Amino acid sequence: MYIKVLGSAAGGGFPQWNCNYYLSRNARNHQSGFLPRTQSSIIASADKKHWILFNASPDLRQQINSTPELFPDPNGLLRSTPISAVVLTNADIDHIAGLLTMRERQPFVIYATERVINVLNSNPVFNILDPAIVKKIVLPLNRLTKISDVNNEPLGIEIKAFPVPGKIALFLEDKKKKDFGSETEDTIGVRIFDKENNHSVSYIPGCAKVSSFVKNQTENSDCLFFDGTLFRDDEMITAGLGPKTGQRMGHMSISGADGAIEAWRNAKVSRKIFIHINNSNPVLDDHSAERHEVEQSGWEVAFDGMELNFD
Repeated sequence: MYIKVLGSAAGGGFPQWNCNYYLSRNARNHQSGFLPRTQSSIIASADKKHWILFNASPDLRQQINSTPELFPDPNGLLRSTPISAVVLTNADIDHIAGLLTMRERQPFVIYATERVINVLNSNPVFNILDPAIVKKIVLPLNRLTKISDVNNEPLGIEIKAFPVPGKIALFLEDKKKKDFGSETEDTIGVRIFDKENNHSVSYIPGCAKVSSFVKNQTENSDCLFFDGTLFRDDEMITAGLGPKTGQRMGHMSISGADGAIEAWRNAKVSRKIFIHINNSNPVLDDHSAERHEVEQSGWEVAFDGMELNFD
C-alpha cells in the first residue's frame, strides 16, 4: 500500500491568502523553516496505478499538477485520471470544494456517510458532477467497505469508517440547536487497509476529543494521521486572528493535559503524524519550541508530498 500527502494544512492553506500573521508572512517570503502547505488531503493506492483520494480540497488542481502519480496516462484517453474514488470524512468546505475541480465529465465514485451525501445532493452546485457518470455510495460506519471504481472493480483497498467527536460543517451550523445541529455522521475517521499485505493507516483530520472508542479503532495501525489544527486551544484568539477556540471549531489541540500528544501517548500505533495544520499553529515554524516539543514527543508534522510505502 502506498500513501502520499497531497495537502497538510487546514482550511485556507499556508500561507492563507489574506493572512499577515508572522507564520504566513514568513512562508510567503520563502523564509527558511516555513514550508508552504496546501489544504488537507491524502491519496492511497494498492498498485500505484489506481488512486483513492481522501478529501477533495479547494487546492486539488494545484495538488494534482504537483503529483506525477495523478497525471493522466500519456498513452491513455484524451480525458482520464488515475483517481478512481474519493472518500470524504466530513462536509467541510476544505474537504468538498475540490469536487468541483473534478467536474469535466470524469467517471469516479464518491464514498461518504449518508449525512454528507445528502449535503452534496441538496446543494445544486454539485449537480455539475453528472450522476450518470459519478456514483455516490453511502459509507457505512463501523464495518469494512471494499473500495471499487465506477465499474465495480475492487481497488485493493478496504476502509473502515468510524464516528469521531466533531462538529457539523460551518456553513450548515444551526445556532438554535444543540451542538449547532451536529450529528454522528458529520465527522468520521477512516482506517485504510491493505489486506493482502496486512498493513493499515488511520486518517483522522478532524477530531474534538480522543475517546477510548476512537483509540480502539486505530489500535495496531502502521501509521496514524491526526488532527493537528491548533497547538493551543486559544491560539487564534491570542494571536488576534479570530474569536474562536479550537473546541468551538470542533478540533482538539496538540498540547496540554487534554491535548492530542497526551491523549495518544500510549497508543498502539507505529507512527504518529499531525496533519490539517492551521496557519496559526507555531509548529509550522520548523525551528520553534512547539515544533521541538512535538518531535520530542514522538510525533511528526506532515508536509505536502510526504510518502509512506508499505510493501
